[in-house]
Amino acid sequence: MAAEPLSGTEDGAAATRLDTSGFTTLLVAEHGDRLHVTLHRPDVRNAIDATMVGELHTVCAYLEANPKVLIISGTRADPETGAKGIFASGADIAQLRERRRDDALAGINSTVFDRIAKLPMPVIAALEGYALGGGAELAYAADFRIGTPSLRMGNPETGLGIMAAAGATWRLRELVGEPLAKEVLLAGRVLDGQECLDAGLITELVEPEELLPAADRLADRIGRQDPLAVRISKAVFHTPREVHPLIDTLAQGMLFESEAKFERMQAFLEKGNSAEKNRKKQP
Repeated sequence: MAAEPLSGTEDGAAATRLDTSGFTTLLVAEHGDRLHVTLHRPDVRNAIDATMVGELHTVCAYLEANPKVLIISGTRADPETGAKGIFASGADIAQLRERRRDDALAGINSTVFDRIAKLPMPVIAALEGYALGGGAELAYAADFRIGTPSLRMGNPETGLGIMAAAGATWRLRELVGEPLAKEVLLAGRVLDGQECLDAGLITELVEPEELLPAADRLADRIGRQDPLAVRISKAVFHTPREVHPLIDTLAQGMLFESEAKFERMQAFLEKGNSAEKNRKKQP
């Protein structure tokens, strides 16, 4: 399931494609500057199992070598059958029940979620229905979250005798603050779509039919920026406070030498000059 080389590439560069022929839990569609990944285990409400984790690692390997915006969503609602949309109901409880100390120490979910969070280009989570437990932690690892009114997000792990150990104990606090994070993690509070928006956990609340278009619109806005500037900005954003402002200065030094910087600034100046000339011509 690794990315495979394609022949006939320009300038002799090695191009790759993502081989999803063996995937059973993810649906993948690539569109230019972005990759759509749909969690697809509808019979168990998209519970995250070992197979899905492995396939997510394969997606990450591809995006690390071929940086693109990643849009992650779950099973969509189907008005014809009455099926409700679901992002992910959590980790697969049947598998989770059998895991022991060594499995926990391996950080099965936390490792792949951390890898997703560190992808070169931004990650957008499109959330509908349940995003609970590991599903919520996957969403927390994204750079952006967009939701629908049916969204139900929370971490019920303590009710199952365990804890949210794949990022929620620190990512959720960073996202919504300590009081609300403790309510979710320690008291089992589940937030609906409006509450997620009010808390800043999602940036946009849309109707189900607008969920993926809204994610694509956000990806379009990202796509209009310089890719290298986006990549470096994301990397610098997530560095520890103590390395600032040095890391900012060094990163800016790299960008000041990029061709895109000169081309984009020249285009900006030319556009401004053209607009000024047109203004002076008007009576």
